[in-house]
Amino acid sequence: MSESQRPSFKRILLKLSGEALMGEQDYGIDPDVISRVAREVADLSRLGVEVAIVIGGGNIFRGAGLAQAGMDRVTADHMGMLATVMNGLAMQDALENVGKFCRVMSAIKINQVCEDYIRRRALRHLEKGRIVVFAAGTGNPFFTTDTAASLRAIEINADIMIKATKVDGVYDRDPKRYADAQRFERLSYDEVLTRRLEVMDATAIVMCRDNNLPLRICNIFKEGDLMRLIMGEPIGTLVERSQT
Repeated sequence: MSESQRPSFKRILLKLSGEALMGEQDYGIDPDVISRVAREVADLSRLGVEVAIVIGGGNIFRGAGLAQAGMDRVTADHMGMLATVMNGLAMQDALENVGKFCRVMSAIKINQVCEDYIRRRALRHLEKGRIVVFAAGTGNPFFTTDTAASLRAIEINADIMIKATKVDGVYDRDPKRYADAQRFERLSYDEVLTRRLEVMDATAIVMCRDNNLPLRICNIFKEGDLMRLIMGEPIGTLVERSQT
């Protein structure tokens, strides 16, 4: 493999929203979408990229939403954590169907269906070429899966965190509502925080900033973009430390 064909990153963390797995459905998982994502992730793994994944649970259950409706927030968040485990198991199945070994590691004990999260074991899985799905967030209420993704990316020493969403980067306002919305090619962490851009929650951005973890936002529905990003193309929006 020539230098131009080598991946730009050795180890990545891919953050998927639960909603991204719905496709055009109103609820649950679109089998075609999760199968396509699994194929793209498997292709990265076959290039030698070590891939970890965090998936949200919003396609099944959103804890914050029920908390706003009156449910106890801790109970609601625990239910949301279980939704991420369900998505993790679905991703594991999809990856195994395309011939890749995958381990789901949960931040809450649920030993009969997946492993407990242990950092050293996670690193060993990655080093052996297995894809690792981190489920159940941080294991604590009041923390989003965005924060969990930042935490896990830092813990495993990922080269970059990729947030795969329904849009092709970060805009100054909602591109679905405003035709003149402008997409940013590059932002600093502080710009994201100051301008209150809806990239990830503030805790997640601060963790990336304080640990100098680059973040790139791309569109999971544009087939092939994930591979192009890993091969070094400037896909989506890059969030990193200010160059000045």
